[in-house]
Amino acid sequence: MSTIAISLIGHNEAHNLPRAMDSVRWADELIYVDCDSSDNSREVALRYTKRVYARPNLSNLNVNKAYGIAQATTDWVFYLDPDEVITPALAQEIRAVIASDPPEQAFRLPRRNYYFGAWLRHGGQYPDTQLRMFRRGKAWFPCKHVHERLEVAGTIGTLQHPMEHHTSATPMEALQKMDFYSTFNAELLAKSGKKPTPGLAFRYLAWTPATRFVRRFILKGGFRDGWPGLTVAILDGLEVQTRFLKFSYLAYHPEALTTEPDPEQVP
Repeated sequence: MSTIAISLIGHNEAHNLPRAMDSVRWADELIYVDCDSSDNSREVALRYTKRVYARPNLSNLNVNKAYGIAQATTDWVFYLDPDEVITPALAQEIRAVIASDPPEQAFRLPRRNYYFGAWLRHGGQYPDTQLRMFRRGKAWFPCKHVHERLEVAGTIGTLQHPMEHHTSATPMEALQKMDFYSTFNAELLAKSGKKPTPGLAFRYLAWTPATRFVRRFILKGGFRDGWPGLTVAILDGLEVQTRFLKFSYLAYHPEALTTEPDPEQVP
């Protein structure tokens, strides 16, 4: 009988962990990597599993995601974020798929995104396909960029039932997440040796935000989701603009860059 581990990492996620971990009690292994939380995330996780590990809170989340996955001893692994939920229907499908010993080495699945009290159905927010489940040893995170997806050695199948993503309850929470991602992306630009130019300024401050807004809100129908769809489309462009403003400062103030160990050197 095939087995599966659910792996999560988190930093100050005590408010999200009960919802996520309640949804995966059925797993053969439940692994949680706490990334230097200052709240009681570790204590909350220990209510659900003894497999709780401590790691530094690296800005490149994929380093600790890879660490958590490496702790699994099961046949299959499913990576889950603390603000995500595996529904009963998806859990049943997962168990049925791995029990059938499928030829695929990994599976993608749809994800529903919950913003500001509403499930978004347009603007690229659904099905928001994610690649999360894989045979242990057949997929890995490159650990170079926070948004990089799993790389898989082999064929990829598709699950039918969606998981849920409780993204941001309020615009303030969305702005906090945007601040994190814009800082990470700005530092990548600065560390690449690039310098702000008029061309880059036009691209990041005007062209890319405008084209993203048109694509998400108009072409992909984000307007059909009302004000949550409008807010998400605006924040998407705002992240790009904020990224450039932070990069413009960091490019000439390298002392302000975050100093972290090389991902390949983190044990």
